[in-house]
Amino acid sequence: MAEEQGTQGRTTRSRIAHLYRRAGFGARPEELDAAAARGYRVTVDHLLDADATDPGVATMADPTFSKVFGDFMTVRRHRRHEASQMMLWWINRMIAATNPLPEKLTLFWHDHFATSLQKVGSPELMFRQNQLFRTMGAGRFEPLAQAVAKDAAMMVWLDSNSNKRESPNENFARELFELFTLGAGNYSEADVKAAARAFTGWRVSPRTQQFAFAPRLHDGDAKVLFGETGSFGGDDVVRLVTGRPECARFVTAQLWSHFARPVTPDDPLVAELTDAFTPELDVRALLRAMFLHPEFDSASTRTGLVKQPIEYVAGALRALGRRAEGVDLLRALRQLDQEPFVPPSVGGWPANGYWISTASSLGRMRFAEAVARDADLTPVASVSRRARPEAVAHLLSVDGWGATTTRALEKVADEPRSLLTLALVAPEYVLA
Repeated sequence: MAEEQGTQGRTTRSRIAHLYRRAGFGARPEELDAAAARGYRVTVDHLLDADATDPGVATMADPTFSKVFGDFMTVRRHRRHEASQMMLWWINRMIAATNPLPEKLTLFWHDHFATSLQKVGSPELMFRQNQLFRTMGAGRFEPLAQAVAKDAAMMVWLDSNSNKRESPNENFARELFELFTLGAGNYSEADVKAAARAFTGWRVSPRTQQFAFAPRLHDGDAKVLFGETGSFGGDDVVRLVTGRPECARFVTAQLWSHFARPVTPDDPLVAELTDAFTPELDVRALLRAMFLHPEFDSASTRTGLVKQPIEYVAGALRALGRRAEGVDLLRALRQLDQEPFVPPSVGGWPANGYWISTASSLGRMRFAEAVARDADLTPVASVSRRARPEAVAHLLSVDGWGATTTRALEKVADEPRSLLTLALVAPEYVLA
């Protein structure tokens, strides 16, 4: 049977390899073979099937958390240990998942609703938030936003406990509008102040470390928000803001920018995709429309993103059949300037050009050398010297190498480990 061709004249295998890089962390050769046999649309449906039990992670134990009492340094060391175990747990889920999309989507929401362990302090609260993104991330956006607003890690991060009737704290209201739902320029300062009043009385219970409401601290008076008047509470704010057309365009642009290529909310493509997102704000429906859109496979999209370090590390280990390895991996992520659960600010991590600096390139080279040192290179070493660049491309599910990369790889083809190291830092692999 002739292989199906995509809208850009590419083979099914090439299109699915690109899909797995964007909707996951890259496909292993055997995964790509099986997916190509199923076809592109069926593979999209498979990735979006959130109800399927994933055998790759079904037996993985969740990280555990416990309270430790003692001096400051003892507690701090304990939390660092729990945080390290949690980071490794998540990277291993990215590597082991048969369906990587839930993990990739969880990473997107972690970046979108950025919350950091540095201020939250509690690994357990960060883990709960991570599970929230995993279980609700592909559903409707409003329930997700409602849950995030009441998430303990987010409430600690944006100071909900200090939001009281007599002195409203605007932190969460402002970030909800600017970074999470609308984008700058689509709300007024009066809207921020009204929303902050609506969220007064929302607390983190010191006993349960869960959301709690303190009526005596809540401002129940009338407020004017987006031109509407009412005795609004926090739930009403989330309902109103997610119901605005600017929200649908903003979230659509954010998702396309993460999974395809950077766009702004006023891009005509965003308007087209928003039709699939509204009126239910169904994330799964939007992702399906994105992955099936002709622009998703265009040349500008294929070269439009640079792998973030977490994606890069998880993808390399996944391709090579490796698992996350303790302190060495965490050190590598620190050197690459991206650790899970530790975004630098409420704005999340930088993207694209930030990750092609000299420092980032050096960090990738060090990681590639370390991974290649212990990798099973039988699929590369067992073929002729001339065939090895193509064999390493197959191992990494890369369509092929450009002329410059090919010449560089041919020079080290006698040394499979050097060949793999160079391939892992080649532009064709670093571009997402």
